[in-house]
Amino acid sequence: MNIITKMLRDGLSYFPRIDILNVIEILIIAYIVYEIMTWITKTRAWTLLKGLILILAFTIISYILHFDVILWILGRIATIAVTALVIIFAPELRKALEQLGNKNIMKIFAFDNKISDDSINRSTIEELINAAFTMSKPRTGALMVIERNENLSNIESTGILINGIVSSQLLINIFEHNTPLHDGAVLIRGNTIVSATCYLPLSENMRISKDLGTRHRAAIGISEVSDSITIVVSEETGRVSVAIGGNLIKVNDSEELRKELSILLEDKPEEKSSSLLSKLLKGRGNDKDK
Repeated sequence: MNIITKMLRDGLSYFPRIDILNVIEILIIAYIVYEIMTWITKTRAWTLLKGLILILAFTIISYILHFDVILWILGRIATIAVTALVIIFAPELRKALEQLGNKNIMKIFAFDNKISDDSINRSTIEELINAAFTMSKPRTGALMVIERNENLSNIESTGILINGIVSSQLLINIFEHNTPLHDGAVLIRGNTIVSATCYLPLSENMRISKDLGTRHRAAIGISEVSDSITIVVSEETGRVSVAIGGNLIKVNDSEELRKELSILLEDKPEEKSSSLLSKLLKGRGNDKDK
């Protein structure tokens, strides 16, 4: 028994001691790798990654077989390739940085336990559905951006301040033809129409159908750089669509739209204390009570 204990002790001595800082560092690295891989799979970088894997495999084979000339050529090309890739993938890198900038890191340290005023309720969703399909009948073009977790104050600043409670009548009046506010998008935060005539970034995705106009391309564009949901009503066909996560989903009736918007109710926070640090502290308090 003593021999086994000694062997285990000697074996464990070869492993470095792991403290809480090491664990935090591992979690941070894992999160960064996860975010990078998620970004790669959603952009053209996924095709690039597969190409790089093939080049790496070819380089390893060349090294094993001592193809010195090929290795020399690859070494010279590598320096130029890095600069070329930065230029080619500049739009994707810009979008990634925009998404990073939209993340509210300070929420991690929030201690406020008040109920959030920015949570959307079911009646607001019904007003949005009613407005969308009412406008689809006369083919009134509309673009309604619903803010979720990522702040869209940069979009808000491009429009005209409204600060009105969401209602189908107000939305229909805003997008009515020949009215001052019908151009651009409205930004909805919680149960409030924050601003109208907002400018949205256009998607540069070359795979988008050529049949889609600027309004749909703008809806996809804002969904690529944020976690927002955008309702689009086509001026040409009256078709209602939803843009989320860089994808455009066509809906045929109010029930399908209600299903797509149900994710907003799942986002609804019960308390602002849902921040990571507050949850940890709250959990410790509950343990002490027990």
